[in-house]
Amino acid sequence: MASKYHAPSNRTRRPISILIVIGLCCFFYLIGVWQKSGSGKGDKLALAVTEQTADCNIFPPSTLDFESHHNYVEMIESSEPKTKVFKSCEAKYTDYTPCQEQDRAMTFPRENMIYRERHCPPDDEKLRCLILAPKGYTTPFPWPKSRDYAYYANVPYKHLTVEKAVQNWVQFQGNVFKFPGGGTMFPKGADAYIDELASVVPIKSGMIRTALDTGCGVASWGAYLLKRNILAMSFAPKDNHEAQVQFALERGVPAVIGVFGSIHLPYPSRAFDMSHCSRCLIPWASNEGMYMMEVDRVLRPGGYWILSGPPLNWKTYHRVWNRTIADVKAEQKRIEDFAELLCWEKKYEKGDVAIWRKKINGKSCSRRKSANVCQTKDTDNVWYKKMDTCITPYPEVQNSDEVAGGELKKFPARLFAVPPRVANEMVPGVTIESYQEDNKLWKKHVTSYKRIVSLLGTTRYHNIMDMNAGLGGFAAALDSPKLWVMNVVPTIAENTLGVVYERGLIGIYHDWCEGFSTYPRTYDLLHANRLFTLYQDKCEFEDILLEMDRVLRPEGSVILRDGVEVLNKVRKIAAGLRWETKLVDHEDGPLVPEKIFVAVKQYHVEGDDDQNTQNDE
Repeated sequence: MASKYHAPSNRTRRPISILIVIGLCCFFYLIGVWQKSGSGKGDKLALAVTEQTADCNIFPPSTLDFESHHNYVEMIESSEPKTKVFKSCEAKYTDYTPCQEQDRAMTFPRENMIYRERHCPPDDEKLRCLILAPKGYTTPFPWPKSRDYAYYANVPYKHLTVEKAVQNWVQFQGNVFKFPGGGTMFPKGADAYIDELASVVPIKSGMIRTALDTGCGVASWGAYLLKRNILAMSFAPKDNHEAQVQFALERGVPAVIGVFGSIHLPYPSRAFDMSHCSRCLIPWASNEGMYMMEVDRVLRPGGYWILSGPPLNWKTYHRVWNRTIADVKAEQKRIEDFAELLCWEKKYEKGDVAIWRKKINGKSCSRRKSANVCQTKDTDNVWYKKMDTCITPYPEVQNSDEVAGGELKKFPARLFAVPPRVANEMVPGVTIESYQEDNKLWKKHVTSYKRIVSLLGTTRYHNIMDMNAGLGGFAAALDSPKLWVMNVVPTIAENTLGVVYERGLIGIYHDWCEGFSTYPRTYDLLHANRLFTLYQDKCEFEDILLEMDRVLRPEGSVILRDGVEVLNKVRKIAAGLRWETKLVDHEDGPLVPEKIFVAVKQYHVEGDDDQNTQNDE
């Protein structure tokens, strides 16, 4: 009876309920549409990357993935005026190198190559505009194909294809350069040359991990060492061999613009397991052996020095060199004498190649002890410091079998073993425990980065720079044959670069208030931890960011880790650089004041319609 009594009422309410449900659905749909039509902050960067890469087929659509792993951090608006939008530089600046420009260089003395050293513009002459890629610029070939090929449009210089044609440096084919792997002293290829060196130098053992190539050309020696798990720091001046370092970096080989001049090389003492000169034309016998003494400073005890080319094999080539027998014979004798003074033992000489090995300590080096010994207590304090004709002393040892400065593990065990500088408490504030904790922290950070930038760790990001490297934890956690990291230790930070090298990594000293010693568009990814906090009272953020934009390749990425207030300032400036940016929470949650800033540089080339050129603000 009851069910029959209420049936009419139920039939009346059912249409009303359906109408209410439909109304609510429409309301929430409209709310969703309204929200989506706003700034679109959740998907803007991922969409931008997808749009940018649809044409060039380089990235997958999900290069950056934020939403499922990190909370988006709203930008904090300040009362400061909005940052200007930086205009594009004139096309003539496409390969601009601030501290190695030819016009400025020619105003300095040529003695000891001073004019080829770093000479940076004063603040009022800095170029505050965006360096554009040349028309036709294409994302470089992925490694390892990039070792052998580069697009002509990216580095449009054919001079070396003519000058070095018979030496197999580089060849021009269609719209690409081909690098056969040859060099002045190894026209048959770097592989065969390295095999010859390996008959003396234990290249395959893991004992040789870091190398220095002085006067590197297009860096084929360093390029072919990479597959043998050896990192070579190659350098050459910006001179009449146009773009040689630019070619090296375009190929995916670590290199910087540099020269043996009047100031120290920007590397710590005891950094390299091997140093190499292949017809580098450095006057080793001049200046009372000063340049050999500088090699000795950066060469690890037990390390090797390789010389190929003049004056070796002078009996065969002295006429080709237009030099007298007496002249070249005397030059080689001076090199031999300086090597003996430095306590280097000659291990090999055949044809055009000679190899010396530095003794592991100074116990048996009587001549070295009687020579002019450098009086400085800090042999790593070298930024803009003048070289002198003095010998860097070995660290003290207890017996003749002990390696001065500490023995290193073979690589890859060396990467996470406790470095001697840490074990011996040579870095203020760094203990064995804090070093190990730092390693754990960076493994955690890099895991987080790979969730944000999904292609990190692949060949998409091959040339990587850590702008404030600390103990090298970022590079160590990321270590892979698919990439290399240039670990930069700022000159105003704690000096940890010696630790970086003891781990089997490479790096350089630098002051980020100045331009870096590289060409534009040479790095795929830039990383920095607390860099802007470090420099916030030292120089303008916009100058650092403009320099980052210069060295970053189109569609390259940036990862910064810093305090939220600092990163909001950075983000405002980055908007004027036309970067697509995002700020996300720390791995440990939103309550941590440290945040992660991620950006992608847009693809812009000469002649883009929306670019107004300007060479200064």
